[in-house]
Amino acid sequence: MAVELHGRLGHDGGVSTTGNTETTGRRRGRRPAGQDTRTALVEAARAVFAENGYDGATVRAIATRAGVDAAMVNHWFGSKEGLFAQAVLELPFDPMELQQALRDGPDDELGERIVRTFITRWDSAGGGQFVALIRSVTGHEQAGHVLRDFFRKFFSAVITSIGSDRTALRMNLCATQMVGLGVVRYVAKFEPLATEEVEVLVRAIAPNLQRYLTGEIG
Repeated sequence: MAVELHGRLGHDGGVSTTGNTETTGRRRGRRPAGQDTRTALVEAARAVFAENGYDGATVRAIATRAGVDAAMVNHWFGSKEGLFAQAVLELPFDPMELQQALRDGPDDELGERIVRTFITRWDSAGGGQFVALIRSVTGHEQAGHVLRDFFRKFFSAVITSIGSDRTALRMNLCATQMVGLGVVRYVAKFEPLATEEVEVLVRAIAPNLQRYLTGEIG
């Protein structure tokens, strides 16, 4: 996953559309028929997310960069979150759909559902996307900012929905647990964790994650 910067940041933090009139002229307005709108949005999103972070990147700015109508983001990706997942994180699932699926069950089993879903879906993709993500984050400071924005929003929404306190601390603890698991299983490939059965890992890891979500954390 390459995070490249296209264009410049203006003084207000927005994306400058000046400085390359030929490129800007081609990208303004509706994209001509026959061009791959989805690909254009993905490329534009990578640039805008890298420049402005998750919160600062707007659907309008991404669509403008791609030269398409803002409605195309929802048409192709469902939301800004969905676009971010596929353009920057390259997740094999939609994060908002995943949130809803994880909330379907008792709160005291949420840790199990998160660990099981995380491992199962990354395993189904061969772990390669997680490896690419980690390598990108370690090589690009802006990618790290974007990843932190994503985990903050993702776990904060889950934690808030179950009414737990100290959301920021719990969110960070959950992120360290799951990112650490991914690094050990898919990047460093420590054995036997790298090839261990999913349910074994669920039983071993979920209780700790559940404490981060709903238990006492000091």
